[in-house]
Amino acid sequence: MKIAIDKNVVEITPENDNEAKQLDALWKVVVDCNSTNKKLVPIGEFVPVKSTLARFAIEN
Repeated sequence: MKIAIDKNVVEITPENDNEAKQLDALWKVVVDCNSTNKKLVPIGEFVPVKSTLARFAIEN
């Protein structure tokens, strides 16, 4: 996936069909058209020299 950051906007662009399906699934969990949208909250830290994983919790 390609991730672009412009000030307070993050753009995520899938680069293959599998990533598009994963992004669609995430979108459906976070965005609720009939109610309040959820937010992603970072868990722990992401330091590229220490790990290859960034974790987020989904909160209301």
